[in-house]
Amino acid sequence: MKHTITIISALLFCFFLQGQNTFTNPIIPGGYPDPSICRVGDDFYIVNSSFEYFPGLPIHHSKDLVNWKLIGNGLHRPSQASSDVNLVTVQENGGIHAPTIRYNDGTFYIITTNMHNEIPNTNFIITAKDPAGPWSEPYVIENAPGIDPDLFFDDNGRVYFVGTHQPGDMNKSGIGAIWVQELDLDNWKLVGDRYSLWDGGCDKKHTEGPHIYKVNGIYYLLVAEGGTGHNHAVMMAYSKDVFGPYLPSLRNPVLTSRHLSKYNWVHSTGHADLVELEDGRWFMVALGKRNDVDGHSNMGRETHLIPIIWEEQISHWEQVSETKWEPRYVDFPVAAPLTGKVERINPLPFEDKNQFYNNDLIENFDANELSPDWIYRRVPMPNSYSLSSNKGSLRLFLKPESFSMKGRYNLIGFTQKESDFEFEAKMNFNPKKHLEEAGISVYQKDLNHINLTVQRIDKQNYIKLTVSEKRDNNPNLSSVNILGSDVKAYKSKVLENYKGEILLKITSKNNKYLYHFSIDGGHSYEKLGETPDNILLGMMYTGANVGIYATSNGQKTNSYADFDWVKYSGFERN
Repeated sequence: MKHTITIISALLFCFFLQGQNTFTNPIIPGGYPDPSICRVGDDFYIVNSSFEYFPGLPIHHSKDLVNWKLIGNGLHRPSQASSDVNLVTVQENGGIHAPTIRYNDGTFYIITTNMHNEIPNTNFIITAKDPAGPWSEPYVIENAPGIDPDLFFDDNGRVYFVGTHQPGDMNKSGIGAIWVQELDLDNWKLVGDRYSLWDGGCDKKHTEGPHIYKVNGIYYLLVAEGGTGHNHAVMMAYSKDVFGPYLPSLRNPVLTSRHLSKYNWVHSTGHADLVELEDGRWFMVALGKRNDVDGHSNMGRETHLIPIIWEEQISHWEQVSETKWEPRYVDFPVAAPLTGKVERINPLPFEDKNQFYNNDLIENFDANELSPDWIYRRVPMPNSYSLSSNKGSLRLFLKPESFSMKGRYNLIGFTQKESDFEFEAKMNFNPKKHLEEAGISVYQKDLNHINLTVQRIDKQNYIKLTVSEKRDNNPNLSSVNILGSDVKAYKSKVLENYKGEILLKITSKNNKYLYHFSIDGGHSYEKLGETPDNILLGMMYTGANVGIYATSNGQKTNSYADFDWVKYSGFERN
């Protein structure tokens, strides 16, 4: 179905990035971490972690490895995420961790973990014939400890579950070591014996994110190591048997940024997956964090592309006589062979297929359903919005819930893709009751967000700027009570001559966020305030989103806000 979420027409607005022979990382900007990739013919698919957000498990498609389109989400029905897989009451930074996408014999598979702090981790698989969906209900794999599972299809017809475990006990959930066991896909059950494979290559800390590949009869095990911070790294080992023993590459780590300056343009590179092209070349996808603001960025961990070559290496030495030792060789991947690190500018994988720069997104809400870009913080409350109540608008119903830990407040948005951006929405909202509120938001977590809203306080309508800074207690951003009420705001103003229609705009530039509004159809804008641009930095797992928000702040109401359109433009920093 054609959506009018319009990534502005390539013919009119797109231009080539950095000339026609290169591409720019990240290839999927915004909070899309822990990438896993598979190829089917000349089609490539990437799935990413989505944590507490719903719909979850975003799936991008590409024909050339550098231009990616979001085509769907693996978890797209509330029934998929409201039982054993719980994205209803999930905590922030919980939810869907480190998926793997694979294709075998006409079926796509995604295997992943749901982490919830009130129930044990759930490892599960969903399947589809079309990666755009629909996807199946989850098949929960019992007695499968750990996180970040991999699904490996061997060329002998056997299928294996690869997971993590607590070091020293392969039946105890945790990270630090890798296990493998055969999986019966007809019954979705583990069968046979379980084997512990490897605990990592260098510092042997936080070993996770495993993938197994078979190349020229050799099994290769890839893992993430060092934790998803500055010491993050990709390590690899090999074996002649899927069950091991696995011997490490003596040139580990295969990829890292731990040795680079904190001023490098990207850091925390790791958690990777490999893909072979039809012509025999190989590439790696891995996460990394851009160093835009204070060593971080609002986008958090993003997906990058790295070229791979295979080189013969000494794997170990064997004693062949009482006085003689000889080296043994095996091929291992070499990431970014010219520089050994993730580069911002790179040669195109396919010379005749250029990368197009496009960070614009416009939504006119004239389709019958929202595009896959739109996501909630959790599975939303029923009847949260309507596209049919006022055709050509999204009607967002005010709900009693507001921003709170584990809350299901009525906030829906999409990923912020650049540190500098402009986000604007046209809203029609006539609040009738005290405290009714609606507007736009830039948000990172339950307690880390910025809202630019219209709110009814007693008998007056206010334009209000609310700042919730979880990272620091910045006295310069302290909220104060709006005169004569218990409502707090960083900045506020009575909306004189407000007739229900307003344009709300947040702009990020020159290391500041600027907040404007217009009540005359955009002929003139008034500035309400400004803040630093480091309030929403991606310090943990996710990146920031921009979106629209409506709340009655604890009251029952039939009120709503109609959004005619939203516009987002991202601007690449040099």
